[in-house]
Amino acid sequence: MGRKVTVATCSLNQWALDFDGNVLRILKSIEIAKASGAKYRLGPELEICGYGCADHFYESDTLLHCFQVLKQLLESPVTQDIICDVGMPVMHHNVRYNCRVLFLNKKILLIRPKMLLANHGNNREFRWFSAWSQPRHIEEYFLPRMIQDVTGQVTVPFGDAVLSTKDTCIGSEICAELWNARSPHVDMGLDGVEIFTNSSASYHELRKADQRVNLVKSATTKSGGIYLFANQKGCDGDRLYYDGCSMIAINGDIVAQGKQFSLDDVEVITATLDLEDVRSYRGERCHPHMYEHKPYQRIKVDFSLSDCKDIFLPTHQLVEWVFHSPEEEIRCSSLHSSRSEAGFLLPLSGGVDSSSSACIVYSMCVQVCQAVRDGNAQVLEDVQRLVCDASYRPEEPREMCGRLFTTCYMASENSSEDTRNRAKELAAQIGSNHLNINIDMAVKGMLGIFSMVMGKWPKFRVNGGSSRENLALQNVQARVRMILAYLFAQLCLWAQGKPGGLLVLGSANVDESLTGYFTKYDCSSADINPIGGVSKMDLKRFLQYCAEHFRLTALKSVLAAPPTAELEPLTEGQVSQTDEADMGMTYSELSVIGRLRKISKCGAYSMFCKLIHSWRETCSPSQVAAKVKHFFKMYSVNRHKMTTVTPSYHAESYGPDDNRFDLRPFLYNTRWSWQFRCIDHETCEAPQHLSELPLMPCNYI
Repeated sequence: MGRKVTVATCSLNQWALDFDGNVLRILKSIEIAKASGAKYRLGPELEICGYGCADHFYESDTLLHCFQVLKQLLESPVTQDIICDVGMPVMHHNVRYNCRVLFLNKKILLIRPKMLLANHGNNREFRWFSAWSQPRHIEEYFLPRMIQDVTGQVTVPFGDAVLSTKDTCIGSEICAELWNARSPHVDMGLDGVEIFTNSSASYHELRKADQRVNLVKSATTKSGGIYLFANQKGCDGDRLYYDGCSMIAINGDIVAQGKQFSLDDVEVITATLDLEDVRSYRGERCHPHMYEHKPYQRIKVDFSLSDCKDIFLPTHQLVEWVFHSPEEEIRCSSLHSSRSEAGFLLPLSGGVDSSSSACIVYSMCVQVCQAVRDGNAQVLEDVQRLVCDASYRPEEPREMCGRLFTTCYMASENSSEDTRNRAKELAAQIGSNHLNINIDMAVKGMLGIFSMVMGKWPKFRVNGGSSRENLALQNVQARVRMILAYLFAQLCLWAQGKPGGLLVLGSANVDESLTGYFTKYDCSSADINPIGGVSKMDLKRFLQYCAEHFRLTALKSVLAAPPTAELEPLTEGQVSQTDEADMGMTYSELSVIGRLRKISKCGAYSMFCKLIHSWRETCSPSQVAAKVKHFFKMYSVNRHKMTTVTPSYHAESYGPDDNRFDLRPFLYNTRWSWQFRCIDHETCEAPQHLSELPLMPCNYI
């Protein structure tokens, strides 16, 4: 019949500038695709050099090494008899473009530059690349001599075109083009393109996966077609984590699904699909003569994706996509982006935040043990390297946790027995090496140095000290803990006669970062912070999930306890200081404010205008005004802390990360005089009783 095509897409764990590793993973994916009968293989965006090269894209070396890798791919027998679609930067007329290079049997068919660049959230593609601004236009691209020697071609087509094989037509999209209001697949479909491909580096955010799936389904629901989506996986060297989720769809249905958060470096999915299904679908729904559009230039390819003897070849059936819950996403993603020398060390306080970091490490051990049982040789090799034992085989998560993970409770005279016991119990249940460290001697030594120089000894507020003394005494405890954490991380294994050092883990959540409710350079400062992009509310739900899923009963008391830093003296042995009282708002309120600030792009005045309605049941307008003012005061006073905050993977759409995602000043006039006057004006005019506020309108269907 000659109408059934087998196509492949993949997710690769590529690293920025790791050309040796990247080319091996690309070749392996092509080999797997061919073994499955595929005649077309699609890879992730910029897979040759890695997506996160950042300002390395400016370097001519990066472009040179990409062409050297391309030469190796062209010459490899693995790439014969399959259309290969790989990603790399290309300079054309002295302009850098983010491109797809499509080749077959040592001939480059097309270099397709990205037309719609990603320039929001964590993406800054306009910094390094230009968008191809000539739709349906191609030019001649003069190949480097090293490529000419392999292909025998001097020039190849460069621009917006489609491939026309003997049996079908293939068109390319690149990442953000799928998300755009004017996605190229719309016009390509109207011009008869039957197979759409999208190479992406779409980073993970909590609750984001369904957006990708819906976009891919929608792309072929309207006018039919086959859609291949490839995505990067893992961390390529920055704060972003790529979660895979490659997929293949036809006529609005998903027929092949890649894993999310897979530990495999190379994952290839294939599907065999009937082109007649596309043609039948379009025959009823698609009427291109009703629209004016300029036809695409077709690059003719003397090659077929189908076989004339395919009548007995079965086609793939639709699959139902099962999405992870946010708790499962936190469990699976948060430590995949770290590379440790010999394990991890975490200051474990017995609170929600540090317990969440501990549970993420334990969850990683669960995943690794499962991957080893499933025969993942790469994961086993990585674990053996970490423990410096080529014969080691992890069988049980608690045992592996004991090999890799050290926790330490750093007690002071202000610490309670409750938090000490919670930390000890959780450490016992996950199997970590747990240390009890008393920091009072170090704290008194620091204060003794100050007293010897200045002749005064500071006091806590409850003992008659001032606010400045009180804060300084809290901060010295927090900072001593950071110093001790690094000391033990460097020397723990040495003291045990083992090689290597430990990676220090932090535990400050995204909500605390918003208001700067942490000490600069305290034990939230670390090598990496697994929860730095996650909200307090999500962390509580995550711990509830871990308590049930892993049977970690110690987490029940952690969740029941009020959040506290335990930096002020106890009152009759009980904690008197709580985080929410210190912050002046609850974590739930802070999460709402954070979303309004970042996602809804609210300044102080517009935030007040929204909250007087959404908080009408609990707060009067004047109370809302006080909370908004307090937040912006604290936010601006402490914003400087974000310039030194521990790196964490990006997980939350309202994260305050100063590195790339949340580009705002770190020095402010903290009075916000104009903004607060606008709020005061509205507060004076507003009724102060809830019953006097107008009800929100209701829409009836």
